[in-house]
Amino acid sequence: MSKNLLPGLDLKWLNLGTEKALYQLDMSQLIEESLKNGEGSLTSTGALAIDTGKFTGRSPKDRFIVLDDVTRDSVWWGDINIPFAPADFELLQEKMCAYLDARKFYVRDAYACADPLYRIGIRVITETAYQNLFAHHLFLRPEETEMPEKPEWTIIAAPGFEADPATDGTRQPNFAILNFSKKIILIGGTGYTGEIKKSIFSILNFILPEEKDILSMHCSANVGEEGDTAIFFGLSGTGKTTLSADPLRGLIGDDEHGWGDHTVFNFEGGCYAKCVDLTQEKEPQIFSAVKYGALLENVNYFPATRTVDYANIEKTENTRVAYPVDYIDNAVLPSVAGSPKNIFFLTADAFGVLPPIAKLSPGQAMFHFISGYTAKVAGTEAGIIAPQVTFSACFGKAFLPLHPARYAALLGRKMEKEQVNVWLVNTGWTGGSYGEGKRMKLSYTRALITAALRGDLQNVDYKEHKVFGLQMPVSCPGVPREILDPRETWPDQQQYDRKANELALAFLDNFRQFEAFANEEILTSFPKVVENTV
Repeated sequence: MSKNLLPGLDLKWLNLGTEKALYQLDMSQLIEESLKNGEGSLTSTGALAIDTGKFTGRSPKDRFIVLDDVTRDSVWWGDINIPFAPADFELLQEKMCAYLDARKFYVRDAYACADPLYRIGIRVITETAYQNLFAHHLFLRPEETEMPEKPEWTIIAAPGFEADPATDGTRQPNFAILNFSKKIILIGGTGYTGEIKKSIFSILNFILPEEKDILSMHCSANVGEEGDTAIFFGLSGTGKTTLSADPLRGLIGDDEHGWGDHTVFNFEGGCYAKCVDLTQEKEPQIFSAVKYGALLENVNYFPATRTVDYANIEKTENTRVAYPVDYIDNAVLPSVAGSPKNIFFLTADAFGVLPPIAKLSPGQAMFHFISGYTAKVAGTEAGIIAPQVTFSACFGKAFLPLHPARYAALLGRKMEKEQVNVWLVNTGWTGGSYGEGKRMKLSYTRALITAALRGDLQNVDYKEHKVFGLQMPVSCPGVPREILDPRETWPDQQQYDRKANELALAFLDNFRQFEAFANEEILTSFPKVVENTV
């Protein structure tokens, strides 16, 4: 097996030998390894389908950050960033490496950040071949001549290794632990590949704002023929991947980006798309990307076939597909473009209160960015089986090591400098709340975003939402006028008013934790509860 190792690979500092290691295998080799190991099977389109085991989503309560001199006074400690003792980390690392050293494992060197000014070397050590294939797809793939001599960060991921909570300092046998001093990430007891992806996102969310004054963003991004970059913020399930995959625009990336002085750049080298109910008609680019090399997670086949049944969610609603970004025909390579002209905040509004699109003032943009309102979509996290109303600061609270005010201040400065148009887009419910109304049609959302990008909404009339103060267009090409004001879509408009007040109160209650950081412009953008709703 050592024939696959490049000369000079040194894992001794981890107490890992290289005799059983497989280094920098290409895509075909990793697929062959995965099949040989019994990790998965090939679908009718040639994609590799695997099951991630017990965990089909992230486990946020089992994600920790080592508390030491680097993190003590800078990390936003709490229910998102849970402290972990350095001594416990040392012992757990020793146990994990001993576990891997006794078996075959896979090593991959890669990069994060497509802009060379901010590039970071990453070494990914995995127990399974499919995890290494995921790393091949999701991180930036270096040419052989540009391999990092010693990557800056190391990820060790072993689904078969479980911690002992009684002695190892974890909550459960599964864990993901970030150590900013040692620049090591330990992931054990879970085969869900999203933990690998989001661990690197979390460290970039610490490094880039603190050290480079770069805004790190949980967003997708694309660019038009004239160089007009657009950014789509939103949590998983709100449509970041789907809406950024536009055949008329170049795809920069679908999930994680940085905004520098003059560029927006992808952190990653691939896409990780939800594929529940995936069809060629609704999402042709993603559907076409499910081919040889793509990695499907937790899907089911039609009986007695190798054809994937995307409507089957017996294992999880969080079925996923990972593939290199160049599987999308119009991907921008390298994945770098200019500063944005339009920003879209995507929210799946389970109350059915917010309009399908609204233009935001600078103060409203800051308010909604800090609030990060949406509904958690079923399957994205363990235990979520139906949409749940939530507020996730900066549309990515789960991945923010720093206080949200740090990211919000960066966004405010960049919006002012670039004079960006900011839009709130509801991809959630209309005509009623979840369970009574219906989900916004994707075709309508696409038409609204296209109109905003083309400037078609610059010269139309607007009306103001009486509770949220949002500016709602009264017309848009390709979209029925009657859906543009959400109140008009409800059979009982007094019930709508009550729900709007209920959501406004939830916004205000959530924002109390951030009021100390809000300027006058943000404070005057608060929603206003309307009296006398029966």
